[in-house]
Amino acid sequence: MKKIMYSLLAFSILIPVAGFAQQQENYDYWQHQREMVERGQQAIFMCNGLFTSKRTLEQVFDHELAFLSNPLGTAAGGDYNVDWNQRAVEIGALGAVPVMRAAYREGLGCVSMPPDQNLDDIGDLPELIMSPVPGDAADIPWPDGDLIENTFLPSNVNARALENASDWAFNRDTPEQDTLSLLVVYKGQVIHERYAPGVDMTTRTRTWSTVKSIAATLIGMLVDQGKLSLDGPLAIDWLPELSSPESDPRNNITLRHLLNMSSGLKSPDNDRLEYATGSGLSYWAGSSSVVGARSRALIREPGTRWDYENYDTLLAVYAMKRALEDEQSYAEFPRRALFDKIGMRNTLVGSDRFGDYILSSQTYTNARDLARFGLLYLNNGMWNGERLISEDWIDFVSTPAPATVGRGGQYGGQFWLVPEGRTDVPRNAYSTNGNRGQFTVVVPSHDLVIVRRGLDYGRQGFNQWDLTREVLKAIE
Repeated sequence: MKKIMYSLLAFSILIPVAGFAQQQENYDYWQHQREMVERGQQAIFMCNGLFTSKRTLEQVFDHELAFLSNPLGTAAGGDYNVDWNQRAVEIGALGAVPVMRAAYREGLGCVSMPPDQNLDDIGDLPELIMSPVPGDAADIPWPDGDLIENTFLPSNVNARALENASDWAFNRDTPEQDTLSLLVVYKGQVIHERYAPGVDMTTRTRTWSTVKSIAATLIGMLVDQGKLSLDGPLAIDWLPELSSPESDPRNNITLRHLLNMSSGLKSPDNDRLEYATGSGLSYWAGSSSVVGARSRALIREPGTRWDYENYDTLLAVYAMKRALEDEQSYAEFPRRALFDKIGMRNTLVGSDRFGDYILSSQTYTNARDLARFGLLYLNNGMWNGERLISEDWIDFVSTPAPATVGRGGQYGGQFWLVPEGRTDVPRNAYSTNGNRGQFTVVVPSHDLVIVRRGLDYGRQGFNQWDLTREVLKAIE
C-alpha cells in the first residue's frame, strides 16, 4: 500500500498547474549594475572630454554624453562634481547607486575607479611618465610632423568631387550621424582636411574599437620578432585555476583565434550584458580588464564561429604583456615601438586601474595620428626606411577570418574588410572600425587613406565603404 501511495504522489507532481507554462523571466536582474555602469560611463566620458580632449562642459554635454540615455545634470550643474585641481570627475550622490569616479593620469588619459575608492585614492592609480618626442610637430613636415607645405591637389584629383564627398560625410540626413573630422591622404599627401565647429587638428576623441587595429599592430610586431606565435600556445593562466591546468581545453585557443574573433569562449558582451557586466566593468566601473577575460568558459571549438567580443582582444593584449620582459617594458611598448616612430604624438592609450592597457576601446587620439597609422599600412609596414611590421602580418590582418568566409567575409585580424558581394569599392580595402563612427580606411590599389571621426549615437549607421565610394569618385 505504501508503494502505491508514493507512486501516485510522484505522478501527481508531474501534472502542470494552471498558468505554469506562462511564467517568463521579465525582470532585469542586472538593472542596478546597469545604473552603476551608466554613471561610470558618464564619469569617464566627462573626465576624458574635459582633461584629455580639452573640451568645455557645454561641448561634453552636447556631444560626448549624447550616447547616454539619461546623463545626470547639465552643463549648468547637477548631481556631479568636477575636481579641476585633481582633474577628476564624480557622478551621483550617496544612495542605492554608487558614486562613480574617473581621474586623469599622465600619459594615459582618464582611469575608471571602482565604487569603493574615492578621490583620495587617485595617487595609487597608474600613470606613464615618458619624455616627449623631440622637436615641435608644427615645424616638422608631414607625416612625421604637422607642417604641410604642399597644398596643391594632384592633377588627377577632381576638386569638386572631393568637396562633394566631404559634404556627403558632414551633411547627414539624420542627426544621429555627427561627423567631427574628415581627412583624406592620397599618395602620402593630405588632399582634404575638414573639422566640425569646436574641433580642430589637435582635438583628441575616443577611438572606441578602432584601437583594436592598433593592438593588432603592436602584437604583430612581437610575432615578427618571434616573441609571439599566431598558432602556437598562448600560455594563458586561465581562471579559475584548475588542479591540472595542462588539461584545460582553453589551451587550444591560439592568437589567431583571438585576433579573428573566433576564440570559442562565451561572449558576455553579446548577451545583452555589454553595459552591465563583461568588459564593460573594466571600461566603466574600475574592474580588471584581464581577470574577466580569462574567466570565460569554452562553449564551442575555437575557430569555428565568428563572435565579436572585446574580451578576445583583451586576451590577445594580455598575451602581448606576458611576452614582454617586465611591467615597464609593457607600459612603454606602444610609444616606443609605434607611436613615437611614426609621429603619433597625440595618442594616449588608456589602462585599467591595475595598469593593463584597455586596447579594445579606451584610447584617445586625433584624425592626423590615425592617418599616420593608416599610412604605415599603406606603405607596407615601412616608415622612414625602417620596417615596423611585416608584409606577412599585413596579409594576415587583411585576410577574411576563416569563420567569416561565405558568411560575409567582413572581418580579418582586428580589421574590417569589404563585405562579400560588394563591388563598388576595391576588394583590397580594409578599415579600422569603432563605435560612434571611427574609421581609418586603407585603399592600397588607390594609394589612399581616409579617416572619419564621429560622435554618432542612437542607431548610428554611418558606413565607411559608402564614404570610400564617394571619395573614390574624386580620384580620376
